[in-house]
Amino acid sequence: MLVYKTKDVCSQEIRFELDGDVIKHVEFIGGCSGNTQGVARLVEGMKVTDAIARLEGIHCGPRPTSCPDQLARALKLAMAQ
Repeated sequence: MLVYKTKDVCSQEIRFELDGDVIKHVEFIGGCSGNTQGVARLVEGMKVTDAIARLEGIHCGPRPTSCPDQLARALKLAMAQ
């Protein structure tokens, strides 16, 4: 299980598992429960590169990031390791 500490969003962290280049499981800790559960379920089974392409750059109101954008950042870091 990989853990990413989020910044500038309501959720505190994202826990996720990868199976090679496929997202196996995602869990947001904190944040808007319905939205984060929805994002998590939508990306499970998706290729990491596809999820990053869809989620990267999404803003939450005036914030320069969002929970989906934070997930994209976490996935990028995981793939770089």
